[in-house]
Amino acid sequence: MTSDPVDPYIFSSDSLPSDPRFMPPLVNGLLGWRVFDSIMHMGGVYNGEGGTCHRGNIPCPLAVHVKTAEVGRHTYKLHMHTGIFSHSVVSPHFEASQVLYAHRQQSNLLVMEVLLKRSETSAEPIMIQLESSFKPQSDDIDFQNAPDYKGGRHIFGQTVSSEIPGGIRPFVHLIWTPITSTLTLLPDQSQSSWVFLVALAGSDGSAKSCFDTGLGLVDTGDLRPSHLRSWAELWKESSIEVMGDDTLNRALIGCMFYLLSSFPCSIEASNGPSVFGGLSPGGLSNGSKDEDYHGHVFWDQDTWMFPSVALFYPSLARAVLEYRVGTVEGAQANAQQMGYKGLKFAWESVLSGRDLCPEEIYSQQEVHINGDVVLAFQQYFYLTQDLQMFKEGRGSEVVWGVADYWVSRVTWDPTDQQYHIKGVIPPDEYYFTVDNSVFTNAVAQNSLQFAVELCVLLAQTAPPAWQDVADKIKIPFDPELKYHPEFDGYTQGSRVKQADVVLLGYPLTLPMTPEVRRNDLETYEAVTDPLGPAMTWGMFALGWLELGEAEKAQKLLQKCFKNIQKPFQVWSESADGSGCVNFLTGMGGFLQALLFGYTGFRVQKEHLAFAPLLPPDVDALSVRGVCYLGNKMDWLVKRAEVSVSVRKSGNKEPFALELVFNTGTTIPLIPGESVTFLRQPGQIRKANPGFSCWPV
Repeated sequence: MTSDPVDPYIFSSDSLPSDPRFMPPLVNGLLGWRVFDSIMHMGGVYNGEGGTCHRGNIPCPLAVHVKTAEVGRHTYKLHMHTGIFSHSVVSPHFEASQVLYAHRQQSNLLVMEVLLKRSETSAEPIMIQLESSFKPQSDDIDFQNAPDYKGGRHIFGQTVSSEIPGGIRPFVHLIWTPITSTLTLLPDQSQSSWVFLVALAGSDGSAKSCFDTGLGLVDTGDLRPSHLRSWAELWKESSIEVMGDDTLNRALIGCMFYLLSSFPCSIEASNGPSVFGGLSPGGLSNGSKDEDYHGHVFWDQDTWMFPSVALFYPSLARAVLEYRVGTVEGAQANAQQMGYKGLKFAWESVLSGRDLCPEEIYSQQEVHINGDVVLAFQQYFYLTQDLQMFKEGRGSEVVWGVADYWVSRVTWDPTDQQYHIKGVIPPDEYYFTVDNSVFTNAVAQNSLQFAVELCVLLAQTAPPAWQDVADKIKIPFDPELKYHPEFDGYTQGSRVKQADVVLLGYPLTLPMTPEVRRNDLETYEAVTDPLGPAMTWGMFALGWLELGEAEKAQKLLQKCFKNIQKPFQVWSESADGSGCVNFLTGMGGFLQALLFGYTGFRVQKEHLAFAPLLPPDVDALSVRGVCYLGNKMDWLVKRAEVSVSVRKSGNKEPFALELVFNTGTTIPLIPGESVTFLRQPGQIRKANPGFSCWPV
């Protein structure tokens, strides 16, 4: 793998990965396709019932390799600034290029463009082959032929079975430009180009409308430019880069690209409503039967992928919250089925919100998912103070429904005078049916406290039980060893699968002394499975950065590079390349480690805390587009000093902000002006703290 010497957003190779799982995915929040694969996926299209439910495989007409009779030099590039994959062949007589992309603005379209260009004057025609593996059939969808539409082939069908009995079986309509087996550059032509469109939608009318839109963009010459503008707007809004470590910088760029690809285009820029089916660990390009967790949605979405995107793009991140709101009825049914009140969000979810775990014990015991969901809503509100999401957007139903669940789920222990949560699986899935998982109890406590806060904001009276349980729930702690046991009965030194107790410090920000934080990190770092999931080491690194141990943090971050597969920065779940691929969970954990670790950002109730610290091999960190209370901030962190500027706003007037250092010094942040200060901890808050949506 090489990186372009000028543009670190371009990843180039003269060969493709030997394992096709590590081909780059092209995704736009609605469609997902692994380059050259014969199948693709569409958001919301699943087949199979219960635990067998998986993403429905849709045949991809763009499963095409360009072949030439004349030997040439092949180059494959993934352009992360533009969301484009290209394959070029350069020979003595001609150059052929194939460009592939999932249209960012018109999210129902996949596109292939082929350009054939003569390198020298010749009277001979030039011919290339298009070798296709496309077959218009699927085991998941009963396709049948429809009449051609404006030169495009058309098939449509319905998934074979629904995720729950009597549930929805989505329709898929696929219209595509027919692809011939050869393309020819005639003797009188110096160059020629061809465009091939694929339109997918859930109805005949929508598919035809999307295909029409694509044809119109071809006619006006705006097909690729409109896609490029959408990506340019995204990167203009926000980015994160490091100076001094090219490998680390490329890893960061890759994580941002793949995560942003997974979110839908903003409603204002799209051409109509589309289904956002949540974020699965392997993203939209993966999740076929018996692969990559079937494309189900887990806590990975809310805990690992959501926070970084929310800090940069709250409007995009809101799609995650809306997805959860859309599964409220299923969550209510899950709780009732288990004999509890309120909402129990599915450990493995697709569209209905009903739990689809292949093994029932996970749906019954991995209940920390409820607190994980609420934490995302809480972070979103602290960043935006968008109460509309909790009123008309039904966010309050989520938060209060989870609070009711916790109250019905706990049991009172008269011996220690505390509430217990019994019979759970903690984030560390090496253990089952344990009592008082420290993470589960702590995230339950947090969600109860936020439910009470939200009642105050919305002028509602919180049930007294919410605060009572929050105050008296057991948080396991060993006062002699001064650390948090993972659960009741945990033996120090026992092996663990992944980040669990270390999540108390971040993202939960559970109050503890530096000594306890250090003990937790040292205790569990020593016994964590080295082949555990990729997001784990980022959380340990973040913890050490909290304690000022930048070199130790960097050594742990280095472990993550084993999960990054060449040449296109596709992550694997495990360091040996096994497990889920395009592992967005690991990317999210890695991105958080740097974004929240190097800056010390912590999203709090009435401020955004910061405590910058860089490791020795990083010269500077640029974080552009941090979104807080309607403002966009740009940060440049260097070894000795930090610069912060607030961008000038457009039509909407955001809250005025100020810097408040831990020494007590306060500096107003004036839009369009930069403030530079010696590296030190502090917080960003409203310039007029007397004006707040929080009652006083």
